Amino acid sequence: MYQKVLVPIALDHVDTLETVMALAKTLAGDNGEIIAMTVIEPISGYVAQYLPADQEEKSRQAVLASLDKALAAYPDATREVVVGHAGRRIVDFAEDNGCDCIIIASHQPGLQDYFLGSTAARVVRHAHCAVHVIR
Repeated sequence: MYQKVLVPIALDHVDTLETVMALAKTLAGDNGEIIAMTVIEPISGYVAQYLPADQEEKSRQAVLASLDKALAAYPDATREVVVGHAGRRIVDFAEDNGCDCIIIASHQPGLQDYFLGSTAARVVRHAHCAVHVIR
């Protein structure tokens, strides 16, 4: 069993959420912690100058509300919304917070993934803990 399981969630792809969370509950057992996390891209500097100063925080709160809604059936999961590049932030968050397992959903790879890579592929390559990929 794992003590701290990180579940990155892309809110535009919640179709695998039930499968991913079921696996997280199994791997965390009764005493493990599940952290559901969504990563949002930072607002570019040239765009940010035209937005209100608190726009990033408002966006973060809106995404957190969406995450709470998507995870309504999982009240014990901790929710986190972080800002940055998805692949890097997931790996960094797991390392900084002592996560010993990451469960990430991935789409079926296509030719574009072999050239550009995907978030799941980056996490698998760079994480310092166990990674389970769900398709």
